[in-house]
Amino acid sequence: MAEMAVTVALRPCSGVSPAASNHRRPAAAFSGWRALAPAATARLRLSSPAVKVPRAASSAAVEQDGSSSNTDTVPTPKVIIDQDSDPDSTIVEITLGDRLGDLVDTMNALKNLGLNVVKASVCLDSTGKHIKLAITKLSTGRKITEPELLEAVRLTIINNMIQYHPEASSQLALGATFGPEPPTEQVDVDIATHIDIYDDGPDRSLLVVEAADRPGLLVDLVKIIDDINITVQSGEFDTEGLLAKAKFHVSYRGKPLIKALQQVLANSLRYFLRRPTTEEASF
Repeated sequence: MAEMAVTVALRPCSGVSPAASNHRRPAAAFSGWRALAPAATARLRLSSPAVKVPRAASSAAVEQDGSSSNTDTVPTPKVIIDQDSDPDSTIVEITLGDRLGDLVDTMNALKNLGLNVVKASVCLDSTGKHIKLAITKLSTGRKITEPELLEAVRLTIINNMIQYHPEASSQLALGATFGPEPPTEQVDVDIATHIDIYDDGPDRSLLVVEAADRPGLLVDLVKIIDDINITVQSGEFDTEGLLAKAKFHVSYRGKPLIKALQQVLANSLRYFLRRPTTEEASF
């Protein structure tokens, strides 16, 4: 498939904050979430092995372009993967500071994953630079449906983010994997896990998960849901510093989850997210 031209628009930010959700949970509890549009027809399906993502380069490579890594205040790094806003493409939003070259390098890194950035916009405000990308698969021209590839997109962006902002690695749970400065907090212990499930119309439920971030979390969440024979229709996965937030539209045989199945799903996710990290082979 021929690669499409990309239009990059630079503008002041307006309306960056996501809209509040109108679900039953109190509005304050959904702070930072956007309202989900009706689910797209594409399903998230586990398919291929996880794509390998290279580690971030050293901070010295960044400073060669004249950027200083410690002279300004670093906003909370954010990566939002949105499968609901656009029926034809996966929307990715990135928030961090402004470094020369990071947008071009991010787009090239996504191209190396077999993806095409069909549209991009950039806005600047006091909280940093906000990049919004519309991404499709080069092979099909359609949005991404494989959780493994979505996770590779997330890790690739964070990897590239830390290359240009090595000082941000201490604010990211994935800084322990990619960055020169791992987080000072014990993210697996200090960040509480929250799981909520709500009815969301006649044919689906809304699953909301908040937990400590780590590599592979998106794929693992989808796998746990799939193991219970629950269908993941679409959703959104947000990385906000040390915290990961996921919203999935889910159903069972085309219907919302009954209370008993909601409890099974919640218990399975809590067990997985809270279990000790000790390797079984060490026993």
